[in-house]
Amino acid sequence: MGMSEKIRILLIKKGNMSITNLANLLNTSAQNLNSKLKRDNFTEKDLQEIAKVLNCEYNAEFIIKETGEKI
Repeated sequence: MGMSEKIRILLIKKGNMSITNLANLLNTSAQNLNSKLKRDNFTEKDLQEIAKVLNCEYNAEFIIKETGEKI
């Protein structure tokens, strides 16, 4: 599942929030956010900011399956 799909699911779970509403919270245009969603092209900073404005926690990490080590 791509990050765009996860963001769309999160918006639904947060009360059917629109992309326009999220864009307003992020101080960006709906067109810019729609473009990022279409390309599934988010920076780590973008994802952290989305989590912040939606009152969520975002953790990006790699976990080595053999050892459980998180990187």
